[in-house]
Parts: sequence; structure tokens; C-alpha cells
Amino acid sequence: MPDQNPAPSNTSAKTSLAIELDDVRLTLSSDAGDVNILRGINVKINRGETIGLVGPSGSGKTSLLMVVAGLESASSGRVCVAGQDITRLSEDKLALFRRQHTGIVFQNFHLVPTMTALENVALPLEFAGRSNAFDAARVQLEAVGLGHRLTHYPSQLSGGEQQRVALARAFVTEPTLLLADEPTGNLDGHTGEAVMDLLFDLHRRKGTTLVLITHAPALAERCSRILTMADGHLMDDVAHA
Repeated sequence: MPDQNPAPSNTSAKTSLAIELDDVRLTLSSDAGDVNILRGINVKINRGETIGLVGPSGSGKTSLLMVVAGLESASSGRVCVAGQDITRLSEDKLALFRRQHTGIVFQNFHLVPTMTALENVALPLEFAGRSNAFDAARVQLEAVGLGHRLTHYPSQLSGGEQQRVALARAFVTEPTLLLADEPTGNLDGHTGEAVMDLLFDLHRRKGTTLVLITHAPALAERCSRILTMADGHLMDDVAHA
């Protein structure tokens, strides 16, 4: 199986790996019996890489992202993120780990509707006890072109603006890893392209490792590697210039 092939060789120390998955499996129970979602995923992703994760609906892409984020526990195998084996961390330690290392952007923006753009972006820093949460949130919103929308609520923002708020929130903790699940899926073509330009610009400026789920070949081709999934397997791993 292609799963057994190692990722492109890396002569650096193991700590240069952003993600390392070793025979990762995910099995969920249903009324019809157990469902094998991930069927032995092996992959290594270096820090600073951009990964396009592609494949048909139901192939396991989102589940893989959830396992890497620690939002879903692998049934077996080993999940290492930023040099830390997260496989057996408690929920509290996983939450702390995500706060320190991982930013997540979803297709549905997941903003708190009763909070302003500034409050939404400051929220993870407030959870972390940062005294400069609102100053840092303001800087990040300005970086995504929303310095003039700080006091607006999600309902007062366009879809593209809401996704930019979500990006600012994901980047405000300066994560080493950014996971994006179809971040332009609910946006029109022009707005989606602008959001993706912003996403890759933030990656370039911060050096953040990016794993992007997309059904758009043009977006996947902007990444340095393209991973293809089908039926819970990693079928292909191709470096892309």
C-alpha cells in the first residue's frame, strides 16, 4: 500500500517534524456495527510544509484532521504533533496543547455570535490568561484587513469577513500548525480566492505548517505536497513544486 512508503526524506532531527502518524486507525461504532474510518495511516510532515489533503467525500480527510488536532482519539497507532505524542493525553492536556500549538479553521466559521470580531479573536488568548489579549487581537485583525470592523458582530459581517475573523483567531496564538477544513467552501469564488491568498500569506510570514483539506485542484496545487485519501487509506503522497 502507498501508506507504507515513507514521506520524502529529511536529514534533520526528528524534532523538525510537525506531524508524524504511525499506523493510525480510527474505528467508530454505529447501529450497523463498527465503521473503519482510518485504516492505518503512516505519514511524516515537516515543519513549514504546506499540505493539500484531497480525496472524495467520505474518504477520511476530516477525520484525519480531527485526530491530528486531538479532537478525535485514534483507536490505535501513534499521533505525534510538534514532537509531542498526543495519543494518550487527557482532555485537559489536549486542550492546553491545542492552545499552544494548533490553529483550526473550519468551513463554517464557528464564531461566537454574541461577541464582536475583536472579542472572538481575543477569546483563545483570554483562555490562556494573556493580559494583552485584546491588543494582540487588534493587531491580528488589522493584519487580515479588518481593523475597521473590530466592534462588529458576526451577523454584521459578510461571509468573507467572518472567515477572515476566523483566520485571525486561528493565528493570534501564533500556532506552529494550522489545520484548515475547506475554509472557502461557503464562499463565492472571488471571496474564496482572497481568503486563500491571505491564508498562504500568513503561512509565509509566520512559517506555520499548513494542512489544507480542499476539493479544489487549484488550491491543492498551491501546496508543497499533495496527499490523496480514499476509503480511509492514504493512497498517494506527491511533492509539488
